[in-house]
Amino acid sequence: MEAHLHHKLTMVARRACLGVESIRAGLADLCRPGSPLLLLLSLTFLAVLLAVAPAEGQTSLADWQARVRQLCEKGDWTSALRVVEQEIAHSPNDVDVLSWYARVLAWSGNLAAAEHEYQAILNISAKDPDTWLGLAGVYTREKKFEKALQALDTAVQLDPKRADLHAARALRDAGERAQARAEFQKALSFDPGSGEARSGLTSLRREPRSELRLGNETDFLSYSSAYQGSWASLVTHWTPNWASSVAESVYQRAGVIAEKFTGSATARQPRLGALTLGGAAAHDNAVIPKSEAFFDLDHGWKIGEVTPVRGVEFVYGQHWYWYQAARILTLNGTSIIYLPRDWSFSLGATGARSSFSGSGVEWRPSGTARLGFPLVAKSLSGNVFFAAGTENFAAADQIGRFASQTYGGGLRFRFSSRQDLSFVSSYQRRTQNRTDTYLGISYGIRF
Repeated sequence: MEAHLHHKLTMVARRACLGVESIRAGLADLCRPGSPLLLLLSLTFLAVLLAVAPAEGQTSLADWQARVRQLCEKGDWTSALRVVEQEIAHSPNDVDVLSWYARVLAWSGNLAAAEHEYQAILNISAKDPDTWLGLAGVYTREKKFEKALQALDTAVQLDPKRADLHAARALRDAGERAQARAEFQKALSFDPGSGEARSGLTSLRREPRSELRLGNETDFLSYSSAYQGSWASLVTHWTPNWASSVAESVYQRAGVIAEKFTGSATARQPRLGALTLGGAAAHDNAVIPKSEAFFDLDHGWKIGEVTPVRGVEFVYGQHWYWYQAARILTLNGTSIIYLPRDWSFSLGATGARSSFSGSGVEWRPSGTARLGFPLVAKSLSGNVFFAAGTENFAAADQIGRFASQTYGGGLRFRFSSRQDLSFVSSYQRRTQNRTDTYLGISYGIRF
């Protein structure tokens, strides 16, 4: 039995050795010079090398560009330029690498050297629109606006369907509004999603100088018929430092109609604030003041964008009212605190000096508090307020006659940057168990 098994193992080993020798002989035959299989294997290996080499090159390219960007974000311009110089040493005539060198020089503020590098690149190849675009950016920062526009013209001629080139040329041509608008529109035709072109078109719209407001208000009195009023006002900003305001108001009380015209002028000085002077004249019918005069001083301080309080504004004013049988002087002070996310809080105090025919002089204090807040982005905002002791100096029978507490609020809908609709409502409790429910609405358009 053991002899038989030994014989079997010997035969298997001999066959294995023969197989190995056969494979070795076959490989030697295949690898013989001129063998077709050897040629096929060589070509396959070469193809694999060619396929892998570009991918490795691209990775290397992405690596050094990413490194340059990181260094530029840190402001390490010397190291960023050194990385690009190493790439230039490997590829001294590579336009893309040379463009990176000019780009980093421009970012670092070395505009003269950047301009020189861009000019050197154009001597090698003047057919790349990106080179002309980069040179135009350098010219712009050097305030060589005519040369910048010429460079952009060349870039657009080289690639007339690139939206970013048209948008860049429009920005350089902003002095000619019609031409700039045409360029932005071309950019949008090539790239409808271009945010730069859309914001550019928006920027070309002229800022509105005037605001027209139309309003109507009604006081529902518990002790008398409703008191109604309508008004229209026009505010015009003639220059950044000068503005005017005119308004016409009509009041109706128990069938009696009164009218008033109000006008004012405002002068602004960035460091000193704003000063407003104005007055009013009326066909009073013993309902409203015969005449008025007033002035306001307004000054604000900006604190910061990330601080809990973004800014503070203070307004002081004096207002004189002359009625048929009374004279009123009010001293007004209001502080406005601007909070993050478009919230605001204001406190106001008024001292009213009343003087009636045949009686002495009397001072009455009053105060208000108001909180403003956004509701829906920039399209809807609201406010709530409380006032104590506030008197209505619009009507003769509401002067020095009562003390009150007022609760109210308002909403403002902005249909666009040029139109809005405002609602105000309040409930006032007065002495002698009297009440006044107020409703007001106004529409504003800017042009």
